Amino acid sequence: MRYKAGWTGRVYEDFEVGDVYRHPLGRTVITADNIWFTLLTQNSNAIHFDHAYAAQTEFGKPLVDSTFTLALVTGQSVIDLSWNVMANLGWDEVRLPNPVFEGDTIYSRSEVLSKRESKSRSNVGIVTVKTTGFNQDGKVVIEFKRTFMVYRRGHVPRIAVPEPGGPQERSDG
Repeated sequence: MRYKAGWTGRVYEDFEVGDVYRHPLGRTVITADNIWFTLLTQNSNAIHFDHAYAAQTEFGKPLVDSTFTLALVTGQSVIDLSWNVMANLGWDEVRLPNPVFEGDTIYSRSEVLSKRESKSRSNVGIVTVKTTGFNQDGKVVIEFKRTFMVYRRGHVPRIAVPEPGGPQERSDG
């Protein structure tokens, strides 16, 4: 059997200032996402989970918890940016110019703003990106800068993937 390597993510050397990545997956936000995330994070603002209350606001319906939007758009970027990240260093200048509602589909893209070698760790570099999330109508719903430490080529820890027929699949019969 001949195995072909799958996508293993970018390393520090792969990033260039000015590169823009259109993240491939969109995600439609459903009511359960909003309610679960709001309750999991103990956000008690009724505008996120009480439809009767939200109907009385200027929005007329529940708003999606903005920290869910931050988490979702960050997650969408992982395949292009941070599959090989050692650590996130920060999110800065988070802006939410338009609300997200249940039923909206969110897409995102990121631009590489800067990169530099780490001064304290020779196995990683530091990259800063600006990520933009937008809805199905192209309205920007979130923008932020994120800085992370990403492994350099040859320093990414290996992921152990078991082979079919290995000890976990053998039987005594």
